[in-house]
Amino acid sequence: MKISAAALLFDNDGTLISSLDSVIRCWTRWAGEYGIAAEDFAKVELHGRTASEIIADLLPPERHAEARARIERLELEDVGEGGVVLLPGTAELLASLPEGSWAVVTSATRALAEARLRQVGIEPPLLIAADDITHGKPHPEPYLLGAAKLGADPARCVVFEDAPAGLESGRAGGMRTVALATTHERHELRADVVVDDLSGVSAQVTAEGVELEARG
Repeated sequence: MKISAAALLFDNDGTLISSLDSVIRCWTRWAGEYGIAAEDFAKVELHGRTASEIIADLLPPERHAEARARIERLELEDVGEGGVVLLPGTAELLASLPEGSWAVVTSATRALAEARLRQVGIEPPLLIAADDITHGKPHPEPYLLGAAKLGADPARCVVFEDAPAGLESGRAGGMRTVALATTHERHELRADVVVDDLSGVSAQVTAEGVELEARG
């Protein structure tokens, strides 16, 4: 499938990189420290959500600030422990894109997202993080902010996501979507096209922007 775009907006974890090992390790330790029962912790979705949203499901409001600071510290300390890897096709696709045509839109905090991306050698021209928004995915705010910062019409933006909530965020913003089957089964992903990972996507620079070819 070919898609013409003015700007490309990439989720981070599960799309460009995988930090699944680190996430599980840190949040499991955090849950133990805060006395969260294993059965309660198992019910909470960790992927694609902000730390604030996860914590709100597990702890009373008066403990939120302290708990956010603790998980942030644990995850930052864990970045160099081998839990962050570059996913297939990421380096090649990003290297082919013109400057100012793409951004990373993540549910992580800016400090954590920058640390993880730096670990695998990625320096995005624009990063939209949890610190920058009021409403997280599946609300369209994160991707609409990314489009606005790049000066691109949302209808001419393409969102790359591995999670249903992120894909919903892109669709709600009026954007085209490419789903990556890296963390969810294909039947769970509603998008214009579904690929295994970014190795199934190539880009060619044109006078109008970027011509994408996604091979599902």
